[in-house]
Amino acid sequence: MPHSFTSRIRWTGNTGDGTAHYRAYTRDWAVAVPGKPEIPCSNDPALGGNPGLMNPEDMLLSALAGCHMLWFLHLASEAGIVVTAYEDDPEGVAEGRPGGAQRFARVVLRPKITVKPGADLARAEAIHHQIHEVCFIARSVNFPVGIEPVFTVEG
Repeated sequence: MPHSFTSRIRWTGNTGDGTAHYRAYTRDWAVAVPGKPEIPCSNDPALGGNPGLMNPEDMLLSALAGCHMLWFLHLASEAGIVVTAYEDDPEGVAEGRPGGAQRFARVVLRPKITVKPGADLARAEAIHHQIHEVCFIARSVNFPVGIEPVFTVEG
């Protein structure tokens, strides 16, 4: 059954002259999803964006890592693996294309996961490699996504 998503993107960088010339405006914008807080965003700082705001590349990387995390928590729960903490420091590597355009060449997820004693760590590791079959975001990207999990047992 189809499932749809909506979003509103609103440019907030008109400093008074619109796009009269390249430096007449900022690359700031906002994303809003009905019923959720607005997120101020910008462009990649290398392209004139505000380094203090999220950019599309940040959000894609975060969406991919977040989807992976949520599926891991779900599948770990089903496998009887009790997770007590999860954090990830994913890295996306971009490459230049002819004409100067960039694209993600690959992403590596590096989750650090804390589990209760007695957890089957081999099963926990295996779960990570199943997730790309079910994670909506991972199934939607056209670049390789690696996984380098580190597990810690509480206690």
